Amino acid sequence: MSVKNEVLDSVTIRFAGDSGDGMQLTGTQFTDTAAIFGNDLSTFPDFPAEIRAPQGTLAGVSGYQIHFGSVEINTPGDQCDVLVVMNAAALKANLRELKKGGIIIANTDGFDPKNLRLANIAEGANPLEDGSLSSYQLFTIDVTKMTRASLAGESGLGVKEIDRSKNMFVLGFIYWMFNRNLDHSIKFLTDKFKKKPDILEANLKLLKAGYNFGDTSETFTSRYTVAPAKMAPGTYRNIMGNQATAIGLIAASQKCGLPIFYGSYPITPASDILHELSKYKNFGVRTYQAEDEIAAMCSIIGASFGGQLGVTASSGPGIALKTEAMGLGFMLELPMVVIDVQRGGPSTGLPTKTEQSDLLQAYYGRNGEAPLPVVASQSPADCFEMVFEACRIAIEHMTPVFFLSDGFIANGAEPWMFPKSSDLPEIKVNFIKELNGDGKYLPYKRDEKLSRPWAIPGTKDLEHRIGGIEKQHETGNISYDPENHEFMVKLREAKVEKIADSIPLQKIDTGNDKGKMLVLGWGSTYGAIRSAVTQARVEGYDVSHAQVRYLRPFPKNLGEILHNFDIVLMPEMNNGQLSKIIRDKYFVPAIPFNKIKGLPFMSVEIYDKIMELMKDTKKTEFASNGSAKK
Repeated sequence: MSVKNEVLDSVTIRFAGDSGDGMQLTGTQFTDTAAIFGNDLSTFPDFPAEIRAPQGTLAGVSGYQIHFGSVEINTPGDQCDVLVVMNAAALKANLRELKKGGIIIANTDGFDPKNLRLANIAEGANPLEDGSLSSYQLFTIDVTKMTRASLAGESGLGVKEIDRSKNMFVLGFIYWMFNRNLDHSIKFLTDKFKKKPDILEANLKLLKAGYNFGDTSETFTSRYTVAPAKMAPGTYRNIMGNQATAIGLIAASQKCGLPIFYGSYPITPASDILHELSKYKNFGVRTYQAEDEIAAMCSIIGASFGGQLGVTASSGPGIALKTEAMGLGFMLELPMVVIDVQRGGPSTGLPTKTEQSDLLQAYYGRNGEAPLPVVASQSPADCFEMVFEACRIAIEHMTPVFFLSDGFIANGAEPWMFPKSSDLPEIKVNFIKELNGDGKYLPYKRDEKLSRPWAIPGTKDLEHRIGGIEKQHETGNISYDPENHEFMVKLREAKVEKIADSIPLQKIDTGNDKGKMLVLGWGSTYGAIRSAVTQARVEGYDVSHAQVRYLRPFPKNLGEILHNFDIVLMPEMNNGQLSKIIRDKYFVPAIPFNKIKGLPFMSVEIYDKIMELMKDTKKTEFASNGSAKK
């Protein structure tokens, strides 16, 4: 039987199964192969919160979604074209994410009476047999049976170990389905299991068995080809947000000449930054796993006082614990970076789900008047640039800086073009080495940026006192004088606001500089907004998009841009935190559009909101690229 080959611009695949089914590894391997092939892509790993929920239950379903294509890809896809499910719970939890007419590939062994019962499917019903999936293309494979048959009597492995490898059979089949070779995964498995030859041989055999099953089975009549994307020339790698954050920190360290001291306490979804940095001792990186969040924050204060680049990371609950020490760092006016990889809250909240709910905490979450600079990344690859910027601002302006990411960015992946070291801006470190007053050292004497000098302990003649009690202007002596206190509060705030002189002006990402509607976003809403606005412009609507990466202080021209539009729509994965700040600062009647479900925005949700607000607006003729025709 001949197999038809279809060429597609883009495809979205979702892998789903139990936490122990290896769906994250399967998705990651397919993603890496797509990246090596040259596709543009975006991913969405969807972890369960429970470390190990009961097998076969809805609470234990783990998913991984990848959207890859030969065209520009901005999101992991609103709905998937292909859904791979290892059991009944995975199907039930993810069926709503599949397009009508989409492909379901189901492991029949995961639909036995026990699995159906655990998934809370009505007794006697089986979606693979009862016709309830008639609006989809259903393909069934007994993956478990074929896995065992492929390794029967030869592997020396037990049944549990064999079953644990069934994800490789699935991966091999999906590689066949999308015309991908096995080379990358073969190398990955060889490196991973080189000291366990029996496990290595079993996984390689199953990977090839899955591929050959697609080649020899007459069940599947189509294969699909997605050509490489047209990207700017350069060297690319596939990168996740936490990896890009770690590499950005190392790049900043190399550019400023200061070693990194990274003190943190493990917390989801920030822990991978610690894991990644620990691999780079050769770059002078020191990593320290503290006993708690408070100790982690205090440790980087000590490192910064000693002349190193102090960095810590956490998520919402941990940031709350660090707050008092952050206030101390602010009073000391020492350079350090605080990374907040946001997750669903409050309290423990949704540990493995994404949210943008810590912006107000970063803005205001300290006692007294303690403004800190805040920057945010808009995609996994952008973490490199923005954490680099956080380090630059911290060092050149002598202040702690917040860098905001979130779970969607941290665990998501996309292609990243390696920058050249020569293209990265220099970071100027200004250690003072001589007296700056009348025969004495003034630790709080300001420069033109209102930054105080940085004196390394032990430098001759530069002995000085620092601490959390209010300081006298310039001398740094303890002061309870009311006039001095008000002066210092205003001065510290002015220093943070003056950072606006050293950051780029706000740019319009898509569309015109003025018009009917501006969709203003920050953080991980970037891809969904860009896709929605591009679609609206192609249809003739006067809509533009701007993404704010410098959140405190804002770029100098942001207010001017906001007042150039009749409508400002602000999608956020919180209850309207940035919209509150924007309305307060610029007196713009920004319209909040909030989603607080632990899930990223779909582009169609933002598109529908744009259409709702623009329904009475006259269309403009636009070119195919979304720009207005002259």
